[in-house]
Amino acid sequence: MEPLKEFKYQERLQALRKRKLEQTQNKIKVEGLLDEDDYGRIAPPEDGWQSKANHPDGSFYGLDGWTDNFCDLMQNHSVYVDANDAFAGRWMYFMSRMRANKWNPDYPYTHLQDNIDKYDIICGIGDDAHFAPDYQMGVKLGWRGLLDKIQRYRTLNTSEDQQQFYDAHERAIRSIQVWISHHIEEIESMIGAETDPELKTNLEEMLQVNKNILSAPPQTLREACQWIIWYHLASRTYNRDGAGGQIDTLLQPFYEKDLAEGRINHDKAVYYLACFLINDPIYWQLGGPDKDGNEQASDISYLILEAGDKINTSLNITVRVHDGMDQELFRRSVAYLIKNKNAWPRFSGDKALVEGFMKNGFDAATARQRIAVGCNWMSLPGQEYTMNDLVKVNMARVFEVAYNEMLADESKENSSQDLWERFKTHLAIAVHTAADGIRHHLKYQKYNEPELILNLLSHGPLEKGLDVADGGAKYYNLSIDGAGLAVVADSMAALQQRIEQEKKVSWDEVDYHLKDDFEGAEGERIRLLLKNSERYGQGNSLADAWADKIKDVFTALVRQETEEEKGHLFIPGFFSWANTVGFGKALGATPNGRKSKMPISHGANPNPGFTADAASLAMASAIARIQPGYGNTAPMQWELDPGLGKEEHAELIGSIIKAHFEMGGTLINVNIMDKEKVLEAHKDPAKFPELVVRITGFTAYFSMLTPEFRQLVVDRILES
Repeated sequence: MEPLKEFKYQERLQALRKRKLEQTQNKIKVEGLLDEDDYGRIAPPEDGWQSKANHPDGSFYGLDGWTDNFCDLMQNHSVYVDANDAFAGRWMYFMSRMRANKWNPDYPYTHLQDNIDKYDIICGIGDDAHFAPDYQMGVKLGWRGLLDKIQRYRTLNTSEDQQQFYDAHERAIRSIQVWISHHIEEIESMIGAETDPELKTNLEEMLQVNKNILSAPPQTLREACQWIIWYHLASRTYNRDGAGGQIDTLLQPFYEKDLAEGRINHDKAVYYLACFLINDPIYWQLGGPDKDGNEQASDISYLILEAGDKINTSLNITVRVHDGMDQELFRRSVAYLIKNKNAWPRFSGDKALVEGFMKNGFDAATARQRIAVGCNWMSLPGQEYTMNDLVKVNMARVFEVAYNEMLADESKENSSQDLWERFKTHLAIAVHTAADGIRHHLKYQKYNEPELILNLLSHGPLEKGLDVADGGAKYYNLSIDGAGLAVVADSMAALQQRIEQEKKVSWDEVDYHLKDDFEGAEGERIRLLLKNSERYGQGNSLADAWADKIKDVFTALVRQETEEEKGHLFIPGFFSWANTVGFGKALGATPNGRKSKMPISHGANPNPGFTADAASLAMASAIARIQPGYGNTAPMQWELDPGLGKEEHAELIGSIIKAHFEMGGTLINVNIMDKEKVLEAHKDPAKFPELVVRITGFTAYFSMLTPEFRQLVVDRILES
């Protein structure tokens, strides 16, 4: 066998990174600022594809509407091939945003709307995906294998609806194959015109890879990566699905086979993996235990980290931390976090996640397979439908409703205990409303937005001829997150401390200044008095005690919505995503000293500035303490100044990460950013187009964010 030729992968990767930055800036120019993930999507052509309505309201709904539009888009989608890249394809269209409405008006939820509005609930009805496909199934079967599976099960499930279901999914696969074929034609054309011998060879290899996987399952590392890319590009295009999987174990057998048969070396493997990561920053997990508890990390785990370092764009790689983990992989992960200061990787805690999920009745082997593949969320790839990160109760708004009700009731004397009882009553109504919204979604989502692409790599839909939201999934582990924990805990503590214990201010005075938004010198004095009360995160404070009570009540309320006879298991978490801004806009001034319409607290984090000393460890302890404890996360958002983010501090940072997980934490998102650089970028984002920040669970280019969201990041950093 001829020796592998060395090739200049670093120059290619630099060209790809430069092009990605240019595409991001072009997206800003064409589409404006966006407060969301840095998707790998590029701006479509000006005269691009347009969706076709199948409903009088101008939107498209149901199996026929989505299938017709998806297949038409695949037929007419622009091709994308870069000779520097190992892989073809980029996604351009956001089908789920190309409709007048996201919910089919034939299935209204007006019976829930009053409470949704009253408590400022994000109900999730009609929202996209947010569960994970099983990529192992995909690379094992390939497109032809999936078509064969459809044919096999359509002979067993013969009702008219089931036959329509199979027809739609077969059409979807064939349309993806058409999309791939168009790229094959483009690659052939580019080969004929290419004069650089290395790039010509790369295109010839790319051509053969795409021909091979057009029907057959992938056999090499490059083929496996390209197959996964085509699937996630189709799924992204369809409805934004961005869930990944256990990337190292997924690619390991292909890498080892290539290595054994002489098709690959270290440099080429890193080049492939870097091209794979730059294609789209979906969520991948590295390391962690297998079903028997043994470490899964291997040589390719290190290569994936190295590939991430080579491109150093926005990435969403999570490293799983557990007792038997590969300590060198952990050390290197922290080193890359410090070196690049681009908010990757992040870390998930195996102990609390596995033990918590087992409390739902699952065994340890199954619990270990539930991995970090989303912004804040875990999933059993291909096995569960979850609505992760889609349903949120604004607990700060619930508090405001309870507070206003108490102040308006002249029949009873105001007290923190009365307020607490009212808060619990309204929180119960809000949680039940959120759960009823999920039930409505499950009942009618197939008539709104069937999961045409994710059904293909889920266990159950093709076997049953049922959409994954309509009984096709193996498990229904349904997520409801609470937001605003610190606002409520600090507000309850401030009222109890300053009014009831110290008698420094009255209920009437507080109420007056809340309604006046703390205006004037006296208003500011009262605001600071309240703000400087005992706060959540300080350790054994009044607010910490209130946070414990809020956690216990919220967790119990979500859990009691479980319907075992229907297989619907409700699991609580604490997370706000980027809704801190929107939730805050719906809220007046609050007794923790927060002014009207300002953002609420972030996820499970204490309010910024909660303590001046040992803040990182105090925060790690506080967030570990309020975990709901059933396998969903309450992430720790950790902002570190570059003064701490140095190589000599790697051991300290690693120790805090491990300590948080030992105490019961579930997920850590880390930013290490230069305050001066961020402040300058906030004034003129165009000066720092490469600056990446982790907003919540996701990373984004700072220049893509609106001024309001940039301010949110700036405030967190300044208070860190």
